[in-house]
Amino acid sequence: MKKSKGTLILHGIFWAFIILIIALDVFFDSQVKSVKHFLLSLVLFGIINISLFYINYLILIPQLIKKRKKYFLYMLAFVLLLGAAALIKTVVAVLNPKDMMDYIMEGKPKTLQADQYFFAQLFLCGFFLVSSCLIKFAADWFSNERIQRNLESERREMELQFLKSQLNPHFLFNSLNNIYSLAYQKSDKTADAIMKLSEIMRYMIYESNTPTVALSKEVDYLTNYIELQKIRFKDGAFIELTLNGEIDDQKIVPLMLISFVENAFKHGVVNDPENPVKINIIANQKILHFSVINKKNQQNKDAQGGIGLPNVERRLQLVYPDRYKLNVVNSATHYTCELMIDI
Repeated sequence: MKKSKGTLILHGIFWAFIILIIALDVFFDSQVKSVKHFLLSLVLFGIINISLFYINYLILIPQLIKKRKKYFLYMLAFVLLLGAAALIKTVVAVLNPKDMMDYIMEGKPKTLQADQYFFAQLFLCGFFLVSSCLIKFAADWFSNERIQRNLESERREMELQFLKSQLNPHFLFNSLNNIYSLAYQKSDKTADAIMKLSEIMRYMIYESNTPTVALSKEVDYLTNYIELQKIRFKDGAFIELTLNGEIDDQKIVPLMLISFVENAFKHGVVNDPENPVKINIIANQKILHFSVINKKNQQNKDAQGGIGLPNVERRLQLVYPDRYKLNVVNSATHYTCELMIDI
């Protein structure tokens, strides 16, 4: 049976405690003990105590309680094992009374009665059996907690991967159609557009699989996305991207900002030079401030944001719990998204 590190630590602490008690008893005991006494009490009785502990730990609890739920049968086995171990120790002691049952109190030699010795050993054997129960249940609790944490982590990772898979589902096809139009027109922009699409796909497929990426890479991704989207607008697209602070030194969860920019192109007015889309990124050692402001397209009656904003907010809840603030302002003429993340 493979034990976790926590389980091994619990076992180590318990047996270190037992060894310490034995060492203190030997050190402070003024009586001279025979070699036979040490062999019987430390070796034979030690083997019995260890056997009690691990028979209960490895066999009785797993087989009768955890696997079969036979609680009455377990209690019966517990009592029989306890009585058998105490009886074996008592028989050994009765056969060797001078080494096991004789002691000195107040300067006078005395001898334990067999029944007294038996009940004393019942208590001692019971200590090892109960201790094995406590350690087994504690180890299982820690193991279950670790399993639950792993399952929760896997669930969160699966949900994050699902949310990432929803990002820009039609982006590739739209971009290919735009590039096809350029190629059909034999435009000089075709090669540059293909290169930007290649960089975008490389980032989305390979580089965004890590938990975090450099903020500068995310900015490059946004820049390539913006340049590729501008191909759609024959009259030009007006985007103001402003960068301030420590962009090169900070990290962020990948593909976290794209939905805001995508919504500006999808639902906003991007070809009005008097009202350009304003994208602002400010980063320092603690805070990332990101905002997108765009003029609303009054002819677009779709709900602003679509699936993108619920998607990104769910991702924010998963990867930046209690570390972000998202403020969305939907006025009569403009749409503003402002995001602050404690990075």
